[in-house]
Amino acid sequence: MEAWLHSLLSTLAVPQVGLVTVFVVSLISATLLPMASVPAVYGLVKLNPDLFWPALLVATAGNTAGGAISYWMGYGFERAYEKLTRKPARDARALAWLERFGPPACLLSWLPFIGDPLCAIAGWLRLPFWPCLFYMGVGKFLRYLVYVGGLYWFSPEQLNL
Repeated sequence: MEAWLHSLLSTLAVPQVGLVTVFVVSLISATLLPMASVPAVYGLVKLNPDLFWPALLVATAGNTAGGAISYWMGYGFERAYEKLTRKPARDARALAWLERFGPPACLLSWLPFIGDPLCAIAGWLRLPFWPCLFYMGVGKFLRYLVYVGGLYWFSPEQLNL
């Protein structure tokens, strides 16, 4: 069993396989499905430190693409709801908060539990897509940089403990 696990981890550390895996895990974790992508990114970086920046960029791209999917799901759901009920389905509090902050509110899309629904709500409220996508990407990149970078650079092996 240990040899099989080592073989699997070695395969996943290969740039061609590992980066694709990180992209897929990051994309899925940014939709409304409960899944964490930081452990996958950290695992790849730990196995292959030369992939630190490529892994962060690929994870950011996957996570941002997942956020865009959530955005369009919210947009489509709002349109379907509006057609079925024939009245706008706008929540006054959410609308007021997001209108106040606008697309920069998508910087918070990296937060656990509220980040993914925030992307869907941005679509629901029909905030401008491209600015929302930009802010999602910035927030998600900073999250990976802080979490994965912090785990990697402050791990006991790096600190010689």
